[in-house]
Amino acid sequence: MIKVTPGEIPVAELHGYLLGSVGPRPIAFAATVDENGNHNLSPFSFFNVFSANPPIAVFSPARRVRNNTTKHTLENAQATKEVVINIVNYDIVEQMSLSSTEYPEGVNEFEKAGLTGIPSEHVKPMRVKESPVQMECKVKEIVALGNEGGAGNLIICEILCLHVNEDILDANGKIDQTKIDLVGRMGGNYYCRAKGDALFEIAKPLKNLGIGVDAIPHEIRNSTILTGNHLGKLGNVEALPDETEVNDYKLTELSDLFIEYQDEPAVLETKLHQEAAKLLDSGEVLKAWKTLLTFNDQ
Repeated sequence: MIKVTPGEIPVAELHGYLLGSVGPRPIAFAATVDENGNHNLSPFSFFNVFSANPPIAVFSPARRVRNNTTKHTLENAQATKEVVINIVNYDIVEQMSLSSTEYPEGVNEFEKAGLTGIPSEHVKPMRVKESPVQMECKVKEIVALGNEGGAGNLIICEILCLHVNEDILDANGKIDQTKIDLVGRMGGNYYCRAKGDALFEIAKPLKNLGIGVDAIPHEIRNSTILTGNHLGKLGNVEALPDETEVNDYKLTELSDLFIEYQDEPAVLETKLHQEAAKLLDSGEVLKAWKTLLTFNDQ
């Protein structure tokens, strides 16, 4: 591995390593107004939520690396203490990118990007109508992390009100991750889209007390077939199937495999691990355990 030490390379190069390695990053499409009522709209991928009670979102407009100037969003937030954070999905990603053009002060990025500004209820900045979720916020604090080019400015926002498009909700009134179609920022010109095969589910360990990878039998844990992700799934079960379950599965599902390779134990073990890997990739964790334990019982 190469070693990268901040301070020993140009800031722009360090910036590239950071953005290329930390992602995908959610995008705060921040709407602000200046003291004269001029509207501004700009995206920032140094962004996340950090609290639910109180509801807090934080994003960071960094000082420009090339000339150490600050951005209109930061200046407006300092002056008015108000911002609307609009969530970016795939439907508006190109318009969002266009709005990041460094237009002169006073230019309305809503108009330049072809987006619709609609009045907020609690703050002066407008909401982006096309955004699936819009957060009206008051600025609680701004933390300057430095005064040189590339230094971030953490804008800590308390969310006063959320507006959520009904079209992205499921039958229970919760945001459906398959409908909201979020995008994330990567390094360089790259983005990613959270849809289709990019979405996958992992059972939360908080729902059960998994046995842990350390409790997996040595022969399985050191498999040349199973990956770390496979072992993580195996370790997230509360208990192993009992001997009767394993034997029944062997007779009903794996008998042909055992007959074919009865004189080749090494090959049989490999075949069983390959079958278990397929089952794990399909979410069939219990069947994978039964498959693996049939060989351990030999």
